[in-house]
Amino acid sequence: MDNAALVQERDYTLIIDKSGSMSSLDPLSGKTRWQAVQESTLALAKQCEELDPDGITLYLFSGRFKRYDNVTSDKVSQVFAEHDPMGRTDLASVLYHALDNYFQRKERGEAKPNGETFVVITDGEPNERTPVIRLIIEASRKIDRDEEIGISLIQVGKDKLATQFLKALDEQLEGAGAKFDIVNTVTIGDMENMTLTDVLLNAVIG
Repeated sequence: MDNAALVQERDYTLIIDKSGSMSSLDPLSGKTRWQAVQESTLALAKQCEELDPDGITLYLFSGRFKRYDNVTSDKVSQVFAEHDPMGRTDLASVLYHALDNYFQRKERGEAKPNGETFVVITDGEPNERTPVIRLIIEASRKIDRDEEIGISLIQVGKDKLATQFLKALDEQLEGAGAKFDIVNTVTIGDMENMTLTDVLLNAVIG
């Protein structure tokens, strides 16, 4: 299957960190991380819409999470307007819900033929690392082929601990027992030199 075909016939899920630190201001751009992420989400939603016309699934999470289905680009600002950054970074709960939802739909024959791409946008390391690692390893063991699930972790901001953790997820999971390398990490800075198609493709083919 060629690369262009890989990003078609897939579902796209965006998982966005709305923890308190997302209100931090970037001195260079004069925008908060939250504002920057809203712009990236809108651009990603537009791109995904071309590939997946029924809209994307959008999660916003901190200590708790909220799921929105069939979100088209014109609904993104409305969703963001309902939330303010606050709370912790509980990535494990939201990731479990998103992955479990995919496997349930796959079992019912409702998943798209090429699987699903999960794009996680976060600025910090999760409150608990181990459950996140375990979840990704378990998901990799449930799939039939490497490209079926792609998880792209996009880091906003320059938190060094977050960078180290996300890099470890990208590079060390197979050594920890994952069946496939399904994780790819980029910073929002890297994204400036990549097209959104590259970002989505990276999630799938790493």
